[in-house]
Amino acid sequence: MPNNIAERGLTDREILQLCLELEKGRCRSISNTMLETAHQQLREIYEQCFENASSNHYQLFEIMSKNGWYKTELASTEQVGNVQELMQNNLHPDDRL
Repeated sequence: MPNNIAERGLTDREILQLCLELEKGRCRSISNTMLETAHQQLREIYEQCFENASSNHYQLFEIMSKNGWYKTELASTEQVGNVQELMQNNLHPDDRL
């Protein structure tokens, strides 16, 4: 894996990071388009494209994570509970009345 000194090119990590960002952008673009598409068959095509882009993104993330290039922290039980509560309240706001 070359470094980026003296015009040797991009490192594996840099290439994967760029690919990850590109796939993330594709996911955003496709999901925005899909949400505004009324034609059912076209919407299904966008859904398939989104699934492919999302799968590609996750595969890139896994490779980077295994190489120690993308570090994440595990959420605590309390953090997971807080997110679940927040999502529940936002999905069903009438239940709080």
